[in-house]
Amino acid sequence: MSAPGTVVAGALLGLVLGTGLALIAGRLPWLRQRDLAARIDPYLRRSSASALLDSAGPRGRSRVVLEALLGPVAVRAIGVLERLTGGADQLERRLRMAGRRSSADSFRIEQVVFGAAGLVLGLAAGLAAVGIRGASPLVGLVIVVLGTVSGILLRDYLLGVEIKRRAARMAREFPTVADLLALAVAAGESPIAAMERVARSSSGALPDEFAATVAEIRAGSSVSQALAAMGSRTPLESLARFGEGVSIAIERGTPLAEVLRAQAQDAREASKRQLMETAGQREVLMLIPVVFFVLPLVIVFAIFPGLAVLEISL
Repeated sequence: MSAPGTVVAGALLGLVLGTGLALIAGRLPWLRQRDLAARIDPYLRRSSASALLDSAGPRGRSRVVLEALLGPVAVRAIGVLERLTGGADQLERRLRMAGRRSSADSFRIEQVVFGAAGLVLGLAAGLAAVGIRGASPLVGLVIVVLGTVSGILLRDYLLGVEIKRRAARMAREFPTVADLLALAVAAGESPIAAMERVARSSSGALPDEFAATVAEIRAGSSVSQALAAMGSRTPLESLARFGEGVSIAIERGTPLAEVLRAQAQDAREASKRQLMETAGQREVLMLIPVVFFVLPLVIVFAIFPGLAVLEISL
């Protein structure tokens, strides 16, 4: 084995040994941090019917399987992910905003998979840098760490992209859906029946949210609470204002059809303003094909006849 390969193998073995020792030290009783729940747990009654405090919510099946397979490594990895990308409540809200019905534990496992893929790529790049380029083993270790962190953050970034795409899709659907609701209410239907009709006769992200809202109202939730929940689980701010306006109109007896038409008009005006802002931001980018493609051709066509005349005269 060559000298760089021996150094890399030694570094990897040292990393594995150090990780194992850190895990063992973290599980020692006098070094392990115990939270308040762990301290008072021995003094609580074990029966669920006579428990002094409410028990914790059930964990996802995927997380239970992962913890059973990997043990403390999985617990530490999920804890690090929660510190890097936010807590479970924030992640649940982002998943609902993206339209995903999976649990936060499933998403954490996807992040672990992306981190493992980044670890493999970073390991390959680090070995190439150390073995071929003759770089320092520390540089290879930094490349491995960067690859792992990049894989984890990439999954979080892709979730943000899903949220933005869903928000844009809802913004395009909102004026039409608001007009349909106004027509149904003006025809004599109740707001709940109008939302149910729109959800049944239309397809898209926004009608699906109306279907979920109608299901919550049928289950016993009030109209204002269901509309507020719809606004909280959607990435569109105008939809939250729409739910608030509709709930206020229902409580105060305001003509709902006029409110819905005004909401649709406001949504169209907001879409126009967004389009103008996007055009203003892309103005510089629009100059790139003009400067690098159109302008050189114009110069060539302007100069070429003069060059041809000069060659003829010579």
